[in-house]
Amino acid sequence: MLKRWEELPDFMRVQEVKPYWKILNKKRGQLLFKRIFDLVVALVLLIILAIPMAVIAVLIKIDSEGPVFYRQERVTTYGKHFRIHKFRTMVSNADKIGTSVTINNDTRITKIGSKLRGYRLDELPQVLDIIKGDMSFVGTRPEAVKYVDQYKPEYNATLLMPAGITSEASIRYKDEDKLLTATNNVDRTYIEKVLPAKMKWNLESIRRFQFLHEILTMFRTVFIMLGKNYE
Repeated sequence: MLKRWEELPDFMRVQEVKPYWKILNKKRGQLLFKRIFDLVVALVLLIILAIPMAVIAVLIKIDSEGPVFYRQERVTTYGKHFRIHKFRTMVSNADKIGTSVTINNDTRITKIGSKLRGYRLDELPQVLDIIKGDMSFVGTRPEAVKYVDQYKPEYNATLLMPAGITSEASIRYKDEDKLLTATNNVDRTYIEKVLPAKMKWNLESIRRFQFLHEILTMFRTVFIMLGKNYE
């Protein structure tokens, strides 16, 4: 649940964050309902998806050497670090031989990984992170630590809520890997251009936070996976 202003970490207790905290503070009931919804739906999905996830795990092991899961350290509520659960879609130790973001036609992506990414099936294990409370179905995508370290003060407002599997920014920038393909410095381009653009949507989502809006975002994400395009 949302902490009191005095309980926030020092780096978040700044004037740039306070307007967003005030908005969410007035909607504590919706935040509670959001958590209950996340927990119940995630538990149901874990039961339903147990067998399909087991099949995917076997395919990953057959396709390439390495672990089934990709457990990179990410950042969520109040700056907490956690290790995200994702199906591995790249060669083992991919983050040691490239950037933390993926470009189009990235040579580190495995054959089965390409399929999983196309339908976002690599993110199914994140139901475990939702159950634990590190993530939500809707919220700012959890960034790698090195990118969060580059946040402007206002961006820290996104850490008032759990990181999410999907968001308006995720929908708008579903093809961000293509945007990064043409640059020589992927990390710099991401920090200076892509991240600020995504943050505009993330911050706007907090300003307009409504639980029902989040349900609509989940449906729109499903439609995106089925091929519908949004401008």
